[in-house]
Formats: sequence, structure tokens, C-alpha cells
Amino acid sequence: MTPPAAVASTRVDAVLQPVPPEEKKPKGKKVVVGATGAKAKLSGGSLLAVQIALLIAILAAWQISYNYAGENKLVVSNPKLVWEAFLAWQEKGTFWPDLWSTVSAAFIALILSAVVGIAAGIGLALAPSVEAVVSPFLDAINAMPRIALAPVFVIYFGIGSTSKIVLAFTLVVFIITINTRAGVSSADSELLRLSVVMGASKWQRFYKVLLPVAVPSIFAGLRLGLIYSLLGVVGAELIASTSGLGQQISASSAAFDLGTVYAALIVLAVIAAVFNAGAGRIEKSILRWQPPQDA
Repeated sequence: MTPPAAVASTRVDAVLQPVPPEEKKPKGKKVVVGATGAKAKLSGGSLLAVQIALLIAILAAWQISYNYAGENKLVVSNPKLVWEAFLAWQEKGTFWPDLWSTVSAAFIALILSAVVGIAAGIGLALAPSVEAVVSPFLDAINAMPRIALAPVFVIYFGIGSTSKIVLAFTLVVFIITINTRAGVSSADSELLRLSVVMGASKWQRFYKVLLPVAVPSIFAGLRLGLIYSLLGVVGAELIASTSGLGQQISASSAAFDLGTVYAALIVLAVIAAVFNAGAGRIEKSILRWQPPQDA
């Protein structure tokens, strides 16, 4: 005879298991859905064509601004001069070391922030009493402009990678903690009560109810954390560093080499876009159990 605990566990698994999509159901065309539920009219090749056209329009507007800048042409620069400055930067042999210094520090800070932030967010959401005690302190610390602490970190940790990682960590860990806490707390109370009635253990309620609900919010924090991790690292490099894109921006600004400054800023924008796109693909892969949004 099957033990009652095993029967209850089987029922919980059956109720809480995500429903897979039908195998023979024809898939519709995937489109982008906005926050209001409205579907984007552009997708695939047409969306890419519009994005390329927008990029060309931005470059054209930049060139026109340079042509009519008058005495401010040094400040405005133009796409051609920025491209030439970028090529000269590569010829000096410092571009790839600078890029690696910034990206590696940002990734390390993001990984550390994710480990600490996700664990702290889950812990706070599952312990309301602890959250009530520490929440005012977390809000106060989060409101502090951590970039102002960059000189302190540089003095304490030196001008190497450690100070950059620490500054970025202090920026990102709160973002991930808050998003994780909000995601876990947003679980449907009715579903939680149902899982208790069905005999679900605490681990089953966490793994099958709380965690799936929190994953989208956690990934939203990670994607935002990617940007702030770069901002923290570059901010530390602008103040004091031996290498990195921020250090190159600082040195080029001091030499009035604004072409290289703009080139570094564009590289940072491309890195952020690539990071964000990669995080989006990983999120879709992990959340593949959710029903697709078909047209």
C-alpha cells in the first residue's frame, strides 16, 4: 500500500507542475508585447530594418550637427572622426586590455551581487519579521550615492580591479535584492494555500510556487544590474585606475581627444546592448515553460 505522504507528494507535483504546450498545436508568429498588453506591429526582418534606418538617421543627424557646430566642432565631433579615433586606439594596442579590464570587473561584480542579492532577497521575503527590522536600514544604505564612496574604496583597496568590483557590487546587490524580494512576495496566496492543503512541503512550495513566480523579477534585476555594474566599474575607473574604458575616457578627456572619448562611450553602449540581449535570451530559455505569446 502506498504511504499517504507519497500520495500527497504525487498530487502536489501533478497540481503544481507547469503545463507543457501541446505538441501538435501550430505555433503562431511571435511578436513583442508591451506592458499594456498591446502587440507590436513590427517583428523579425521588418523590425531590424526599422532599427537600422533609425541608426542611420541618428548618424546623419550627428553629422549635420557637426557641420553646423561652428566653433564647437571639437566638442561635437562626427562619426568619421570617432571611427578614426577608434582605429588609432586599437593600433596603440590598449583597446583590448582596457575592454577586458572593464568587462571582467563588471561580470565579477554582477556574479557576486547575484549570489548575495538573490539569497538575501529570498531570505527577506520568507522572513517578514527580519524584513521589517532591516528594511529601513537597507533603504537608507541604498539611498546613499555610492559613487561618492569610490575614493574611499580606491584608498582602501588600491587602484586595481578590487576597488572597481567593490563599487559596482554596492550598486548592483541592492537592485537584485529588492527585485528578488518583490518577486517572491508576489506569489499568489491562493496557490500557496492550495499547495498547503495538497500536502506540499516547505521545499515544494518554494521550488514549485515561489521560485517560478520570482524568476522573471530576478532576471529583471539581473538585466538592470548589468547596466549598473558597468556604470560602477567605469565610475571607479574615471576616478583612479591603471586600465579600463573609464581610465581611457579620463585620459582622453584630459588630452582633449574627444573622438576617443566618444568611441569609448559607444563601445560601452554596445557592450550594454549585447549583455542585455544575452540576458534576454537566457531568460527566455529558462522560462520556456511559460505559454508562448502568439499573434
